[in-house]
Amino acid sequence: MVTGTKPYRDYNSYLRNLFQCRVHKISLDAGLTCPNRDGTLGTSGCIYCNPRGSGTGAYSKGLSIQDQIRDAKSYLAARYKAKKFLAYFQSFTNTYAPLEKLRQIYSEALSDPDVVGLSIGTRPDCVPNAVLDYLQSLSQRYLIWLEYGLQSAHDATLRRIHRGHNVTQFVDAVERTRARNLPVCVHVILGLPEETLDQMIATAKFLSRLDIQGVKIHVLYVVRGTALERLYREGHYRCLTREEYVEACAAFLAHLPSHVIVQRVTGDPHPKELVAPSWTLEKQKNLQALLAHMDRKGLFQGKFCTLPQATSFPLPV
Repeated sequence: MVTGTKPYRDYNSYLRNLFQCRVHKISLDAGLTCPNRDGTLGTSGCIYCNPRGSGTGAYSKGLSIQDQIRDAKSYLAARYKAKKFLAYFQSFTNTYAPLEKLRQIYSEALSDPDVVGLSIGTRPDCVPNAVLDYLQSLSQRYLIWLEYGLQSAHDATLRRIHRGHNVTQFVDAVERTRARNLPVCVHVILGLPEETLDQMIATAKFLSRLDIQGVKIHVLYVVRGTALERLYREGHYRCLTREEYVEACAAFLAHLPSHVIVQRVTGDPHPKELVAPSWTLEKQKNLQALLAHMDRKGLFQGKFCTLPQATSFPLPV
């Protein structure tokens, strides 16, 4: 059973234990793109993705990586008392560029003395071995996480949301990343079109059989200007209610191995972009609803996981 104040292994506690201080992520926009956007895959992007690629849009405003870090540091230090930072390359696909370009942007982020590592959001079909080799070399001095967008363990769902890769490609990326001892965080979305609760739980069971170190759990919400908005307005997609999401998220966690670090259990929609559901804006209320549900049902991370539980974090320090 997971111990501590939450019924799952939370990310903030992991970072505090690792660095002995408050560590906060800084979301960065490096001005990269995505093969699901630039025509490489012959698609126009995932059905839910906003024009900024789920990022800040800072690059289009002329802000360099150093500018973005400097601005965020002062705010996060004042609000959260953060002393160290992880540079989170969030917008679009952050290994989708020539290696020299990646060296440049990663080095720029790591040049800040308060940045202790990188979290790199990317796709499992965009991680060539040369890039992984370079990140492995960085991991000798910094904490380096690869964050892979899987979203669902069902190929039919991935096709439905125009994801542009399949589950086999994801497994291959995880295996090549772990062969270099780089920790992997997997992004999943609950409430994808036509997925049932059993299918969402099946994704958790699938991940429990893989060598992963973290997950981010998102709820699907409708963003203005996306293909999903059109489906929603035409009546072809129904959003989860808060109660349905809480049930699904709790069940997902209960089938996830207890050693996996849970980096997120809610989303952060932009208020001006959100179409539905409005309850996703109430982050603290959603978190409290999840904790209350898990307490009431006696649920905790790993409760229904039948595989052996790891006893320590297999991560570089």
